Amino acid sequence: MADETSVWDDLSSLPADPPKMREICNTCRRPATVCWCAFLPASPLDTQCRVIILQHPAEQRRCLATVPMLALGLAPGKCLIFRGKRFPQVRHEGLEEILEAPNSILVYPSNNAVTLEELPPVSETTGPYNFILIDGTWPQAKAIYHSTPLLHKLRQIKLVTGNTSEYVIRTQPTDGCLSTLETVAEVLAVIERNSYIKSKLLQPMIALCDFQLDHGAVTHQSTEFRIKNDTYPKQIEMTGSNPGQGDCS
Repeated sequence: MADETSVWDDLSSLPADPPKMREICNTCRRPATVCWCAFLPASPLDTQCRVIILQHPAEQRRCLATVPMLALGLAPGKCLIFRGKRFPQVRHEGLEEILEAPNSILVYPSNNAVTLEELPPVSETTGPYNFILIDGTWPQAKAIYHSTPLLHKLRQIKLVTGNTSEYVIRTQPTDGCLSTLETVAEVLAVIERNSYIKSKLLQPMIALCDFQLDHGAVTHQSTEFRIKNDTYPKQIEMTGSNPGQGDCS
């Protein structure tokens, strides 16, 4: 009975109220202390072109993803997100028409892709574009591309900037790889000849990286960099990795 009494005494000493939950932002769904909403454009950017994201389902669960920043940073209707592992499906209303439209461009570094600079900027002659990007890890992005025949028929562009990703809290496959947000920002800034688009879209991502680094995160070097410098824990084959495309996150 002594042991039983001791157990009940221990239980009775526990607080009756549950622990206080952290306040969560209703917009970005991040803890309020690390919310990046204040760094979004004051007014969502009403770009000429549209961005269509084909997102692997696993990306939706990532707490450090950049696509939510893109969706909130662009005006309504300028960023469409379709989720799945194969496209289009019945639930992807309107996607097939987009994929078959003559002004739709796939941002993906295939063998047939030309550089971004070879695509004519938006003008009265060319009109606006639909830029289609695959959002997922490299293996996920390649699987989506290979399982979606309509993507192979699209005009395709790739980024060859030589820039290193500023999304330093996630590991990129190679030094030239960019996050999905960075890729979109670069494409829109070049094609619409407006550097303001890039600077405004990247602000919440940079703020997020600063928040994470301040709370103990470390800067990530690319897998390619770590292999070259013999700091990667396991040597892996880099076949299939290409520069100039989102990581994609």
